[in-house]
Amino acid sequence: MKKHSIHRRQFIANQAALALAAYGSPSLAAAAAEPSIPVRAITRGPKHHWFGYYDKLQFDPTNRFVLGMQVDFEHRSPTVNDTIKIGMVDLQDDDRWIELGESKAWGWQQGCMLQWIPGSDSEIIWNDRIGDRFVARIMDVKTRETRIIPHAIYTVSPNGKEAVTADFRRINDVRPGYGYVGLPDPYADDLVPNDSGIVRIDLTTGEGIPILSIADVARTGSIPNEQFGIKHYFNHLLYNPDGSRFVVLHRWRYPNGSRLTRIVTATRDGEDVRIVCDNGYASHFIWRDNRHLLSQSRHFDGNEGWGNFLFEDVDGGGDVHEIGRGVLNYAGHLSYLPGNKWILNDTYPTGKTRMQTPHLYEISSGRRIDLGHFPLPPIYTGEWRVDTHPRLSRDGKLVCIDSPHEDQGRQLHLIDIDGLT
Repeated sequence: MKKHSIHRRQFIANQAALALAAYGSPSLAAAAAEPSIPVRAITRGPKHHWFGYYDKLQFDPTNRFVLGMQVDFEHRSPTVNDTIKIGMVDLQDDDRWIELGESKAWGWQQGCMLQWIPGSDSEIIWNDRIGDRFVARIMDVKTRETRIIPHAIYTVSPNGKEAVTADFRRINDVRPGYGYVGLPDPYADDLVPNDSGIVRIDLTTGEGIPILSIADVARTGSIPNEQFGIKHYFNHLLYNPDGSRFVVLHRWRYPNGSRLTRIVTATRDGEDVRIVCDNGYASHFIWRDNRHLLSQSRHFDGNEGWGNFLFEDVDGGGDVHEIGRGVLNYAGHLSYLPGNKWILNDTYPTGKTRMQTPHLYEISSGRRIDLGHFPLPPIYTGEWRVDTHPRLSRDGKLVCIDSPHEDQGRQLHLIDIDGLT
């Protein structure tokens, strides 16, 4: 065990008691709910480290190297001059931080779309800004050879050869924290643009082909609570496991700042568009397999509130099933463990101590295992909040989260779940 690790039963039990009894101070270390679950911070200050979203490959195929981003400030929006560092943590070398590159195209919630390229044991990809355009950089971490793709990417196909993306200029205009500063939205005054939408990118040639416009989707099906002045945009794209289709959230913002959402899927060419969830209420999602999506939405049986629902990839969602009512958190960031018998999830800050709780949920039994209690100080709110966004290693034995740590700001934390499932 590494000498700096935050581990083992007595220490974790003591920290759990402190975290639950005290206010959510930045000086409190994360505290595991189960005394036998090892947890440690794998990055340290004075710089701040995080990864962002939950649906990207953060671990390399050997589960030794963990990608992350580094920045020297917190608690404000990025400016055009703010640059972050790209790097990885070597879990077999005292959690050594290895710097790899930098980016000027990033946000607090999803970073710069940093991830390992599927099918490669050494290539990573991330977004950057060069001059008057957003681009993607592909680097071989062994040779440090880098090439530029003339388009920013959002999600990479499981084949590792293509990606799809939305318009980060428009996303930043309607929801700061998810898009990138530096380039204005040329269609900012157009509520339903024909020339803004989803682009498919060839990661070998760099060619980008528009495949689905915002106007195309806005004209498909019915828009709940349609009103004059609503502004449409795309956010949150993800390929299904075989790369034949992708999902995207079609959102529209009202003049008062509120928004509604539909879940939309299409082929990799932007064809066969399906409105899977059309009630206007949808949020975090994950593919279970090529034909089913797990997503949060409002209850469909007349009950108040939200739940986690398994949709079929058909218009209207097919035979919709709720998963884990009252046990699996209804507002977290969802992933299936290998084998699809367990779900990894988390919570938003709850209670006086603003505690965040990553947890596992066993589908067959309804059993939940809390993996830790991570207090989030009040200063972390809005655009620069720190969601834990739990991410799995390739073998499903490790979880990495983002969380503030011991007066050092946001840092990466590793949770060992080997044996729990």
